[in-house]
Amino acid sequence: MKKLLAAAAGALALGLAAPASAADLAARPYVKAPPPMVAAIYDWSGFYIGGNGGYGTTRNCWGFASFAGVPFTDGEGCHNSDGAVAGGQIGYRWQSASWVFGLEAQGDWADLTGSRVSSPAFVFAPGDLTINSRLRAFGLFTGQIGYAWNNTLLYVKGGAAVVDDRYSHTFTPTNTLINSTTDTRWGATVGVGLEYGFAPNWSVGVEYDHIFLDHRTLSFTAAPLGVATTNSISQDVDTVTARINYRFGGPSIARY
Repeated sequence: MKKLLAAAAGALALGLAAPASAADLAARPYVKAPPPMVAAIYDWSGFYIGGNGGYGTTRNCWGFASFAGVPFTDGEGCHNSDGAVAGGQIGYRWQSASWVFGLEAQGDWADLTGSRVSSPAFVFAPGDLTINSRLRAFGLFTGQIGYAWNNTLLYVKGGAAVVDDRYSHTFTPTNTLINSTTDTRWGATVGVGLEYGFAPNWSVGVEYDHIFLDHRTLSFTAAPLGVATTNSISQDVDTVTARINYRFGGPSIARY
């Protein structure tokens, strides 16, 4: 009987101790749910300003229209003028979904020079007349449309172009100036570019542009030992430039 009472007392003691032990355990800490994932989307909208530099080439084809006031039709040949270009651009873009639209003005100094011996025209003997071309500056005024993959933008552009040229004839054996003229002419341009945003407001890119220019008939002013002529000259221009832009718009937009 004593053993039975001792066993019952032990069981009762264990039953009373179990809730107390559970109460002594630390409460399970509350863990806040993680925030939803947010993807930063690059925003191309806003005004921007930047610089560019690269290489350009222009194709010039010459022909006489008059010589010393006398009508004279003869070809002088074609040649390429090439060299460095450098300048700046300013524009504005606005983005709708992945499509990007923009307007831009660009102005560049250039030093695209070239020459060739005129053929078949000459002064005294074949090979004694050289034609010289130099493109000194150009400007582009364009609209843009592009497609963006976050911070990568592919775009095409088109609009108006203006170039500043200097042309001259020289006497080949002595490089003596015969006559010269300058010309500012307008034309059209198309181009394509790829731009990458490497920081919230900074982007770098590369761009190709072609400038279409028609024939112009120009009057050449005689040098002191030269003679006046009138010449028809056609021209087109190709440039490839590296660009860097700083944009004043917001850096990015959040998308959940």
